[in-house]
Amino acid sequence: MGEDVLDLADRLWRGDLDIEDHHPVGAMGGLVEVGQGAAFVPSFANVSAFDTAVGLVLIDTGSLFLARAVHGEVRRWSAKRLDTAVYSHGHIDHVFGVPVFEEESASQGWAQPKVVAHAALPDRFDRYIKTAGYNGIINQRQFQAPNLRWPVDYRYPDQTYDHRLDLDVGGRRFELHHAKGETDDHTWTWVPDAKTLCCGDLFIWASPNAGNPQKVQRYPLEWAVALRQMTALDADLLLPGHGFPVVGADRVRAALTDTAELLESLHDQTLALMNEGARLDDIVHTVRAPAHLLARPYLRPIYDEPEFVVRNIWRLYGGWYDGNPATLKPAPDAALAREVADLAGGASVLAARAEALAAGADDGTDDGTDNNEGALRLAGHLAEWAALAAPDDEGVHRVRAAVFGTRARVERSTMSKGIFGWAASESLDKTAAAGGTEN
Repeated sequence: MGEDVLDLADRLWRGDLDIEDHHPVGAMGGLVEVGQGAAFVPSFANVSAFDTAVGLVLIDTGSLFLARAVHGEVRRWSAKRLDTAVYSHGHIDHVFGVPVFEEESASQGWAQPKVVAHAALPDRFDRYIKTAGYNGIINQRQFQAPNLRWPVDYRYPDQTYDHRLDLDVGGRRFELHHAKGETDDHTWTWVPDAKTLCCGDLFIWASPNAGNPQKVQRYPLEWAVALRQMTALDADLLLPGHGFPVVGADRVRAALTDTAELLESLHDQTLALMNEGARLDDIVHTVRAPAHLLARPYLRPIYDEPEFVVRNIWRLYGGWYDGNPATLKPAPDAALAREVADLAGGASVLAARAEALAAGADDGTDDGTDNNEGALRLAGHLAEWAALAAPDDEGVHRVRAAVFGTRARVERSTMSKGIFGWAASESLDKTAAAGGTEN
């Protein structure tokens, strides 16, 4: 099945297949050799392996749930001990494979592997332990995984670096470079003898995850700088943290430069409007990603969305105040909802209008707004107000579940589908608990 990964990557690049049918955040097949002494394990988060005279080097190590499967794939390719593991960053889908190799080393009497990462990564692990409850909740919502529990035990690195670190492992050179991007602790690795780049999540076969609405700050401009630095190396092979290998210097160059251009465009448009004094709401509804870039098969907004990147740029430069004086010290959401419901004639009136807007948008009829997406956005506001104004009304929650269920169904990105789907589930749970009796 490993060969199929490279064939799949080629067909996706050429547009013969749709990336939405082969989502890059998911397990995709078995290990494939990608060059002499190099292998790629496609997984929920990919693992890249390199052979050296003293053992293997892994760039990323897999998630908690797939660590043993990754180990098994590596062992189909090589029986050598793991010498060094490099964490591209501290997200939990990339850093949980080392203990399996450590168990093996202990049983075989081998020297234990060494873990290398950027100096900011241990602080990330510390923060994850402090915020395990919160991170559990937001990832349950993002991935629609109600049983997900956030881990609190981590394999910290043995060696860290600040800006660049060159490793010599068994005669092979691995050049580690720090970059701010999706995280503040990102490492991209250049393997010069193989002309191979391991970029972590700086490229993921999707519009960059630079705006995730539930996660900490991202760094779009620094991200673009790192992509252009990688472009200058003229790599023949790009092994990403998610998605598929990119084979060939021309394709690697296009993947990196197009992603950089997308981030730069969003950054520059947003900052220009901020410098003119625009409110966040105006900026969000004005800035648009270049359509020709979003049309690329490797830049579709199927995980994160450009609109969310705009919000993250605002947060980076402008703080949390959005320019609307009413939101500086706002009334509680529920109080505002009750007031609007009273003015409208009751929560059920708001719910009915939300239902009509969503139904019109869903069937493509004229809804009185500029477009169907606008109608769904309005429906979301009204449905949420109705539920806040009448939190025990089963009929209101049926509408809220339907509105956000529609929103989840028509959205493309994992982020939007997760949040809207979770909202729909909340209201479905309310209606089930009510036992069919409206208040």
